[in-house]
Amino acid sequence: MTNANTNTGNLNPFFHPAAHYASPEDVLNDNELSAPEKRIILSSWASDMFAVDSCPALREIPGMSHPVRLADILTALRQLDDEDDDPPRPGGAPLRLRRPRAAAQRRSP
Repeated sequence: MTNANTNTGNLNPFFHPAAHYASPEDVLNDNELSAPEKRIILSSWASDMFAVDSCPALREIPGMSHPVRLADILTALRQLDDEDDDPPRPGGAPLRLRRPRAAAQRRSP
């Protein structure tokens, strides 16, 4: 696997999220970002593209001086899910499907 820093070396650091954040918590605490924007940044960090060679539990994000634990990124993503303002969709009554053979036997004379 190649080093993630070499793959993105030509990118302008202004456009890379890591140029502005030092940790997943920094992303969560940025009030100027929407939840979907935070999710995009954190999801990109969780990508295997940034996995550290021989240590897949760490991510080496371009622009950061230290590796980030994948577990910390996933925890931040879960926090976003927990903070989601949308209430869960109400469920309907469970639908029982008849077994095809039993339904056919009831119909036959």
